[in-house]
Amino acid sequence: MLRRLLKNRRGFTLIELMIVVTIIGILASIAVPNYKWGLIRAREAVLRENLYNLRNTIDQFFADQGKYPDALQDIVDKKYMRELPRDPFTGKNDSWVTVPPPEPTAGSSGPGTKDMGKVFDVHSGSDLVGNDGRPYNEW
Repeated sequence: MLRRLLKNRRGFTLIELMIVVTIIGILASIAVPNYKWGLIRAREAVLRENLYNLRNTIDQFFADQGKYPDALQDIVDKKYMRELPRDPFTGKNDSWVTVPPPEPTAGSSGPGTKDMGKVFDVHSGSDLVGNDGRPYNEW
């Protein structure tokens, strides 16, 4: 009798397969947006860390050299960093947007007021908008 039951049972019915596929589809529709959201949050965290490190290194360069670097590559050339970090949203390490130092005010004098370098601050080269509503190139 057991042989006859096993012989007649060949596989799953169409209804059973459709239920399983539907359940998998529902689970996937919940998981994919959470995964994408997690990737964006991770990239934002990497961008914050890279910007912090670059700005801190620029400040160290200024403290040691008495002027800001003329290009971000100067930081690498003078061994303040091993290499420039990669912008997580553009995927490149040469897409950073540099900001020059502010112009000296009228009447200010002293050493270093003529050539202060060209890189005072750095921003992302991405034109995307972050989760907080601010574009990444304004962080």
